[in-house]
Amino acid sequence: MVKHKANARPAPTLQEQLPELRPGQSVALLQELHILTREGKLNQDTRRKLKQVYHLVQFIEPLLAEVLAARGDVTLADHGAGKSYLGFILYDLFFKDKPVGRVTGVETRAELVDKSQALAHKLGFERMDFLATTVQQALTHPALPASIDVVTALHACDTATDDAIQFGLAKQARHMVLVPCCQAEVAGVMRQHKALSLSRTPLAELWRHPLHTREFGSQITNVLRCLQLEAHGYSVTVTELVGWEHSMKNELILARRMDQDRHGARDRARQRLQEVLEELHLQALLPRFMA
Repeated sequence: MVKHKANARPAPTLQEQLPELRPGQSVALLQELHILTREGKLNQDTRRKLKQVYHLVQFIEPLLAEVLAARGDVTLADHGAGKSYLGFILYDLFFKDKPVGRVTGVETRAELVDKSQALAHKLGFERMDFLATTVQQALTHPALPASIDVVTALHACDTATDDAIQFGLAKQARHMVLVPCCQAEVAGVMRQHKALSLSRTPLAELWRHPLHTREFGSQITNVLRCLQLEAHGYSVTVTELVGWEHSMKNELILARRMDQDRHGARDRARQRLQEVLEELHLQALLPRFMA
């Protein structure tokens, strides 16, 4: 005799699997991004990526709404867009039902740009563009306006985050939202001067071992970026993107351009930035970070 399980629980709904899912969100988009299977079930392989994007959207949406309320329009440029998870989900959740606003994904890999452009056309996301170009080329690209309201860079590796900052500064961005990744440049310079640093200060023990050099170099890189933004008149907040169990590349830098320089904050940040560079023998990086 075959025994049947009593009170068997039904399979969890998509909403139960993904509480962040919002009413009216495009299921077709989530399937095209392979977040959902063709049967409408959650793809567990992309769940972690999606949770990071959703969490980032929670920070970005209020900034978009603020700019939209202030000037009646809003533009966003996403650097290192990759497959444009962030741009597509932002468009679906914020821009789609509004008559104004534009999202531009900037990505060097032309094949990803072509796929994203085709998907935007398929979904009817008419105010969504993609450029196959570097950040430096994007500074003068005719398809981009002279100013951009919000600049994002999610997991932009090594100096790509610095390029996104330079783009935001040049475009007078009201807000920048940055999640840095895989930073090696500063650590490389610190290794060159390690013996000199060790002879001058016991604090050089913080980066004497190679692993510590890498980690401390990554930390200092973001500190320098924050000082650079402050020297250009931005108010900076640093927080976690998601829990460390989801990603070790977890630092979120939020920068808001301030209209007034209160109490000489820009000069203080500029001076402290130069002092940090000198203290750590990073003067060679002065052109990259100095305001």
